Amino acid sequence: MKILQTIDELKTFRATLKGPVGLVPTMGALHNGHLSLIQQSCNENEHTIVSIFVNPTQFLAGEDFEKYPKKTEADIKICELCGVEALFMPDVQTMYTSLEPSILAPSSKSYILEGLARPGHFDGVLQVVLKLFHLSKPHRAYFGKKDAQQLYLIQNMVQTLFLDVQIIPCEIVREDDGLALSSRNVYLSNEQRSEALLISKSLKTATRAIIAGTRDIATIKHEMLLTLEPLHVEYVEILRRDFDTIETIDLGNTIILVCAKVGTTRLIDNLWI
Repeated sequence: MKILQTIDELKTFRATLKGPVGLVPTMGALHNGHLSLIQQSCNENEHTIVSIFVNPTQFLAGEDFEKYPKKTEADIKICELCGVEALFMPDVQTMYTSLEPSILAPSSKSYILEGLARPGHFDGVLQVVLKLFHLSKPHRAYFGKKDAQQLYLIQNMVQTLFLDVQIIPCEIVREDDGLALSSRNVYLSNEQRSEALLISKSLKTATRAIIAGTRDIATIKHEMLLTLEPLHVEYVEILRRDFDTIETIDLGNTIILVCAKVGTTRLIDNLWI
């Protein structure tokens, strides 16, 4: 496996590849959720490039950019074992200059939910993803469904900017107890980790209600909030998959989204209906 750190190294490597190329953009601290994306890319493409870059433009002041988990040696080993051909690990000076053009996510979809709590976050996400697409020229790029709003906005960018890449949504990976995998789970104490299970439990509550025939959104949200009650809940929302509002559950085109703080750690999860 090649470890690439500069733009020239990546471009030179990419020029040697023949056949389909998959890209898995990450911020490192790889876990089994990332592993599932990498494995899917390796299964579906002749070549897979993984990027590891903690992107400063998607962090707000006071967020955990400086202390974001880093496990470089373990990340390299994971990628090697998966059969990744190249790992792109640039520094900030490689990816950004002092004269950056602005990339703005559509405000109606990026300043709700995650964007309401983190204004400008998705501008930074799209900025770095667009750069990675241009540099690695992938045929397919792999993103997890857990970051559902991010996934939608990246799909929208690809569509509206006519980018020649297929976005592959990948299923949420969970621990055996239901907790969605996240690099930020390392911040949780044992007690907090138990409390965090209420997030996935609330989605199970919604699932049972829908299976029982409930379609009223207010009713489902109320039952979910009762489940989440001990936590600091930032939002529980039930929307169409294009993040427009709906009045009742529309099977096959609905997403239920939850965000709650466990201690000081902010966790998200969702359910696609």
